[in-house]
Amino acid sequence: MRRRVLARLVFVSALVALWQAAWTAGLWSEVLLPPPGRVALWLGRSLADGTLAGATLVTLRRLVLGYAAGLALGLPLGMLTTRFRPFHETVGLLLLGVQSLPSVCWVPLAMLWFGQTETAMLFVVLMGTVGSIALAMDQGIRSVPPIYVRAARTMGSKGLHTWLRVIVPASLPLVLSGMKQGWAFAWRSLMAAEIFVTILTGLGLGHLLHYGRELHAMDQVIGVILVIVLVGVSFDRLIFAPAERALHRRWGTGRIE
Repeated sequence: MRRRVLARLVFVSALVALWQAAWTAGLWSEVLLPPPGRVALWLGRSLADGTLAGATLVTLRRLVLGYAAGLALGLPLGMLTTRFRPFHETVGLLLLGVQSLPSVCWVPLAMLWFGQTETAMLFVVLMGTVGSIALAMDQGIRSVPPIYVRAARTMGSKGLHTWLRVIVPASLPLVLSGMKQGWAFAWRSLMAAEIFVTILTGLGLGHLLHYGRELHAMDQVIGVILVIVLVGVSFDRLIFAPAERALHRRWGTGRIE
């Protein structure tokens, strides 16, 4: 564990050193890419006055609400498309089209329907998430080996018991991967919504990114991008990675480190 942490710190330090060296050599102008020191200075000021922490909390609140709505809608839809063939041939095809549609395409529709409101942002996150989650649930269930179901029925399991105690648990490794992908789609959807939808109920990271572009403040733009990457990696390492390891350990799949 310590070796991996040390290796990552060395890697990040090398990237920062390369960034500084490239800037010192004049490969980029300060307008296009500011030096690391200026970005660090902006991050420090934004943390000190609470702007960055407040924007991060606002964004995470919207993200969690939209993602939870996507889970609540996507998981049942995925089960229905697996269980009933008419759903698979109609709703499943619609979900595939929804997933392939870029999230930013939902922003104009959300603004026309809901205006400059929180509901518009949540709608964009929901539409950007529900397709990937539903399809992951569908594919996860279809990937369960049929012998699991036959063995369960031989031992007396049937109906809802087979679904809840055999099929759904066996599909969880693939479903969790789809949930992880849905989280990434939720991030992208929310950033698109915050950049284009301006509301007074909360300043998010997407708004800081947008205002940095408007003011030609590249230190702010780079700083917000770094924060978005850091938050995304933190969620993956703290939530999804442990859950994936636990599931693979439970079902004996994958490599356990």
